[in-house]
Parts: sequence; C-alpha cells; structure tokens
Amino acid sequence: MPLSEQEQRLLEEMERSLYQNDADFVATARQQRGRTNYRFVAVGVLVAVVGIATLVAGVIIQQPLVGVLGFGVMFVGVLLAVAPPRRGASSTDLPASSTPRKASRSTSFMDALNERWDRRGDDRRE
Repeated sequence: MPLSEQEQRLLEEMERSLYQNDADFVATARQQRGRTNYRFVAVGVLVAVVGIATLVAGVIIQQPLVGVLGFGVMFVGVLLAVAPPRRGASSTDLPASSTPRKASRSTSFMDALNERWDRRGDDRRE
C-alpha cells in the first residue's frame, strides 16, 4: 500500500532531520555499506565446510572434543563469510564537515512529535 502525501512528507522531514543531526552516523553507515569482498566470503564458506566435515567426523568417531573443534571452526568460517574484517577509515578519520549540527527547525519538529505523542496518551485516558 503506498504512503499518503502526509506520510511521505513526514518521512522526508525525518530523513532530513537525521542527515542534519546525525551526520556522523550517516557517514559511518554509508562507509560500512561498501563493496562485498568475495575473497572473504569464499574463504569463510570453505572454512565453514571444513568445520562441518570435522564436526561430522567427530560424531562418527564418537570423540566430543573433535566435534566441538569442528563446531568452532565452522563458526569462525561463518563469521568470516558474513562479517568480514573492516578496513579503512575509522570514525576519527571522518571529514570535519561530518560533525553533527544543531538545527532549530528539526529540534522543533521533534518537540512537536513528542507533544503529539503525549496528547495522544492523554486523549486515551479520558
């Protein structure tokens, strides 16, 4: 179901507010969404497969220590495939323009939303 015009305007204003007040968060989120490193994904999948094989071998030979080791290897492989190590700029390397700015309009917008929320609760109690 499409959004109404009022909901679209409200959403756009919330996005602008986010970009103005939390510029450092937005810059960090954009930076983390970089290209996928398929080398880490491939290595992670291979390590996970070796871990599964080790886990199954531990069950077959009835050695719990080998099974636990296989589970650990499998877990590390999945972590490599899903969340590869991040390289690049840290939060201290962000440009100076990404410092959060206070905007009176966005603050009043949030105040208005809070007041509407409070009034909503008062209307229900009566």
